Amino acid sequence: MKVCLGGTFNVLHKGHRVLIDKAIQTAGKNGMVFIGVTKGKIAQKKKCSVPFNKRVETLKNYLEGKGYDTHTVILPLFDKYGPAVYGEYDAIIVSPETFLNAIEINIKRKTLGKKPLKIIQTPFILAEDKKPLSATRILNDEIDANGKIV
Repeated sequence: MKVCLGGTFNVLHKGHRVLIDKAIQTAGKNGMVFIGVTKGKIAQKKKCSVPFNKRVETLKNYLEGKGYDTHTVILPLFDKYGPAVYGEYDAIIVSPETFLNAIEINIKRKTLGKKPLKIIQTPFILAEDKKPLSATRILNDEIDANGKIV
């Protein structure tokens, strides 16, 4: 199975790791996972403070450490849809924050005559304070990458 997901990955945190792990699990041992990483104007719009190459390097290190690197491809994302609209994928992994983007992707795919992606939503990962874990909160020194209060 071919599975895709995307994100800014400004700080690789537990929520991202859950998305990636779910994508790998969904793809299966012979499948492939395509990970889009925001670049350019969309990364700027999301107030990304970490350069694209550094975010990709951090992501690759995580994938290699988990033994996922042979089943993944990292692609740049220049908008909120990326290659998920036209690519040959079977499923998309999203968080509650990006669920509506997946709906929009399937609408666009339909207009192109492509089969809809199976949308698999993972829940928000909550920090110790029961608020969603996010890169913004990590960069503001509220929590660490695992959701522990700083």
